[in-house]
Amino acid sequence: MGGAGGDGARDIGGRKDDEGGKVSGKITVWSWDVAAKAMKRLARTFEARHPGTTVDVVDIGYDNAYDKITVGLRGGSGLADVLTVEGSYMPRYTANFPSGFYDLTSLGGRYGGDFDRAAWRTVTGKGGAVLALPWDIGPCALYYRTDHFRAAGVDPKSLLTWDDYVTAGVRIKKATGRKLLIMDSTDAGILPMLLQQQGQSYFKGGRVAVDTPEAVRAMTLMKTLHDKGLVDYEKGWDGLVTGTKEGKATTTPTAAWWTGTLTEEMPELKGKFGVAPLPGFTADGIRTSNIGGSTLCVPAQSKNPRLAWAFIEFLLTGKANQISMLKREGLFPAYLPALDDPYLSAKQDYFGGQAALDVFARLARNIPPVEYNKDDAKASDIMISAVNGVMLRGKDPRTALSSAAGQIAAATGRERVK
Repeated sequence: MGGAGGDGARDIGGRKDDEGGKVSGKITVWSWDVAAKAMKRLARTFEARHPGTTVDVVDIGYDNAYDKITVGLRGGSGLADVLTVEGSYMPRYTANFPSGFYDLTSLGGRYGGDFDRAAWRTVTGKGGAVLALPWDIGPCALYYRTDHFRAAGVDPKSLLTWDDYVTAGVRIKKATGRKLLIMDSTDAGILPMLLQQQGQSYFKGGRVAVDTPEAVRAMTLMKTLHDKGLVDYEKGWDGLVTGTKEGKATTTPTAAWWTGTLTEEMPELKGKFGVAPLPGFTADGIRTSNIGGSTLCVPAQSKNPRLAWAFIEFLLTGKANQISMLKREGLFPAYLPALDDPYLSAKQDYFGGQAALDVFARLARNIPPVEYNKDDAKASDIMISAVNGVMLRGKDPRTALSSAAGQIAAATGRERVK
């Protein structure tokens, strides 16, 4: 497809000593929202550094991005030279379209140690082939309302475990009438975050892993939160934003990019939020996870792959551009050298003078890598109904997860983790 080799993507060619090689011509880049904004801004700098090049960044909108990418990969034509693909989606595409992307190993492989391990896992295919470069990540922490915690006499530093979190939630609700967190009953809620925190996704070693002890632990926690009346159910993203704005819940366990939503949508709540590491499943356990983040790749049908790669490398492998995208567009870098920049340890007025970004920078190095594959979409649908069964209909977590594992195994032809 697109001139790629039979059993995998072809190599763009060129080695490290070819870095000074001249690039020219035009490329088109597909992205959306603030990511497209960041690339439009930095494309001007790139063009100035490489006279004779044009980078056309097109905001194709998130809602139809994957439809357009899938159609282009299936048909073998019509794609841009550079695609933005979320990290969790990339393994799905490389498994379904093994010859659909350029192999960037000879050019990008040397950067492996510079990127967050969890993000790097999403861009490497069979035999460790590098098929994209990570861009941003979503290290997770606990955003909390300092005023609600104060009113209930809860110290955020005391929330070492999820059990501590539940106990604090009961106390805060009694003191303030506020619930602990907002969830959407039409998705899997915090389950994927809780699984990754424990080092797994819906699959492990190619097998279905939704009824492991870790999964049962995560689902049991979610049921406990519901049973104790600590969950406020709101629909979709807008429900989360409005509910947070109205103070319906006192914490939001989510990714670093939530800061941008708070500062843009809720400026009036300045000084009322703090950030702490996620509670762990044990007091000495991992205190973070990941939600979201994206990668940049070169589809095999690109007419100018060398220029496409040069633009990706320019954008993602230098501290200055990464910090500028964090400052201006709120994109948290997967590129680890950028996390040492003084900007991340600066105090932030919005968080009452706390160096909130520093919390995420410290946590980002510990995000557990997990497995994504082409069957994630099927698993996800089944898991949403399992979560609903437990949360809203009182089903037993272990029974519901065992049933979901059987359904996913049947739908995918995969074995279950023993």
